[in-house]
Amino acid sequence: MKKVNLKGLDLTAYLETLDNGLDVIFVPFDNKSNYHISYATRFGSEITNFIPDGEKKACKVPDGIAHFLEHKMFEQESGEDPFTYFSQSGTGANASTSYNSTQYICYGTKNFLDNLRYLIRFVNAPYYTDSNVEKEKGIIAEELKMYADLPDVQLESRLRQNVYHVHPRRVDIGGTIEEINKITKEDLYLCYNNFYSPDHMFLLVVGKFPMEDAMKVIHKELDSRENKAGAVISKIKEKKTVRKKEDSFTGNIQVPKIGLGLKIAISDLGEYDELELDLYLTMLSTMLFGSSSLFREEARSNKLLNSFYMEWDNIEDYKTFLVLASTNDPKNLIKKLKEELANHKLEEAVFQRMKKVWIANEVKMADYIDSTVNNIYDDMIRYHKVIPNKVDIIRKMNMKTLEKIVSNIDFNNISVVTMSPQDEVL
Repeated sequence: MKKVNLKGLDLTAYLETLDNGLDVIFVPFDNKSNYHISYATRFGSEITNFIPDGEKKACKVPDGIAHFLEHKMFEQESGEDPFTYFSQSGTGANASTSYNSTQYICYGTKNFLDNLRYLIRFVNAPYYTDSNVEKEKGIIAEELKMYADLPDVQLESRLRQNVYHVHPRRVDIGGTIEEINKITKEDLYLCYNNFYSPDHMFLLVVGKFPMEDAMKVIHKELDSRENKAGAVISKIKEKKTVRKKEDSFTGNIQVPKIGLGLKIAISDLGEYDELELDLYLTMLSTMLFGSSSLFREEARSNKLLNSFYMEWDNIEDYKTFLVLASTNDPKNLIKKLKEELANHKLEEAVFQRMKKVWIANEVKMADYIDSTVNNIYDDMIRYHKVIPNKVDIIRKMNMKTLEKIVSNIDFNNISVVTMSPQDEVL
């Protein structure tokens, strides 16, 4: 295995790529007693159009199929429930689907090798039948109805629909009831065979575990697994502009909510390494709207905010800054947000302070298994590699580059959504 020191973090990663393309990442923590295993594929809800391996014609699978497939992986032909297997040894297990990935995890302190072996085997053993697919549709339909009733889900969903014209991120990760009712076992096997393939996947193990024995298990279980990574994902031609600049609707809420999306074309920003660009854009949003920003201080003192959440949405050609907030004064909050974006005052002292905070946070998070898992997992999905020198990259960030990137952003390319209580007139 290749040994990689994670600079400035007092951690070492061990990397190996199997002959079939599967990436294996080990990060040992000798001072801990627990471990975390993540077996992941770069197949999420946004992949619905692709040319299957060995085919020439593109196909369209139903929205929500990645999430549906994740559910069905826990139904084994033997009838054994993976959750029951893990719980019998006091081991936790879970799975999750995002827009761009699906992962299966287990974590605990005991039976590491048995759990590693079992996790690999059940994820590598799909079992779909007409009857078990039909049964799952009702279960997932109830799940979708439950989430659809959540105000924050409604707000984010409406905002995404107004930011994007055609990109699949307009659609919730779970899809729609109409779409999931179209799913067949053939659709599931098609997606599984094309994207649960070694070259699309990686195995991440962090914590205290016997590395040599773990690698033996991985080679035994996965060396013979065939790579079918010939699927070609269809390129999506998303427009630069937001689809709709303003929108409003009512919901079952007591306090109004607002959503804001700033859509940025990557091609407008100049030539930058993807990680570097992500860091500078995150720096921009943190300086303007972070917990210690002047905007947040004023909003708190003026009782303008009840809650505030922000994130960056990354797709192939665009980066979108999303804000979701709860406020008693939606019009004023929207006005303040737009003013802050339009003025985007950036101070050198704040920039340097945030760099120090980021570096300190990176060092602090390296003491925790779950934080290390999240960081490396995100890097493997976003950049397809472990980043060994993130602290150095942050340290080298400079104000001049930030200002240059910011100067190329169209801060008017914004979509705003207002959600009001049902008894209010919009």
